[in-house]
Amino acid sequence: MNVFTDNLFAGKTAFLTGGSSGIGLAIAERFSELGARVFLAGRRQERIDEAVSAIRGRGREAAGRAADVRSYDAIAAALEQCHRQWGPIDFVFCAAAGNFPAPVLGMSANGFKAVVDIDLLGTFNTCRAAYACLRKPGAVIVSISANHAHQPYAFQAHVCAAKAGVDLLTKVLAVEWGPEGIRANCITPGPVDDTEGMRRLAPSEEARRAVIESVPLRRMATKRDIAELAVFLCSDAAAYVNGAVYICDGGQSLTGARDFGSAFEHFGRPQ
Repeated sequence: MNVFTDNLFAGKTAFLTGGSSGIGLAIAERFSELGARVFLAGRRQERIDEAVSAIRGRGREAAGRAADVRSYDAIAAALEQCHRQWGPIDFVFCAAAGNFPAPVLGMSANGFKAVVDIDLLGTFNTCRAAYACLRKPGAVIVSISANHAHQPYAFQAHVCAAKAGVDLLTKVLAVEWGPEGIRANCITPGPVDDTEGMRRLAPSEEARRAVIESVPLRRMATKRDIAELAVFLCSDAAAYVNGAVYICDGGQSLTGARDFGSAFEHFGRPQ
């Protein structure tokens, strides 16, 4: 069902990290349906090219460039290319993320750092580099966070730490850049079906059922669910929403910390 007006974002430009797959690509596809030009950034050029080609095949404007969010220079170059091509950027989505399940005692310092660098440093790099390219006033930054930011998850210390940082970074941006008419908000998804993260965290049918049973609505989110919330946050309907963390998890966060119980046996009980 289309709950927003066609061509809602005609003449607008959206820049997305993590834009070649998962939630980032779903947002890019939805914004292109609503008339926006979309610029995709991701680590692998072939996946960027595939996503851009698919969007263009539907008669929409799209472009992209390989850029690792851990490199400030790389993400700045991608943003500058988008700005040169289409002018001031209206929407920036920080959707690049890394994850793997591991207990603290089974995780190396490099493993912890890798996720923090992608999720938190990558969000900082993207926002900091985007500033010069943003439409002022009127730009909107949306970072994809996770329930891990406010709820402890076993085997997810790296993600919990990184996403908590993303939430607070977003709120600081809302305070510092709000006077220039730039809004910054977070979307906090719960389990999202058909994503790399869920394939890693729930690799078996038994694990999938356990995740679904932890959600009061008894289903995972679709990527479209998250994309529709992104549309709202970038629309005029949310013109006074700034520094907000929107939870979109079917109520899962209301049911307590995620222990995973027998998952210790699957990933290895810490010694």
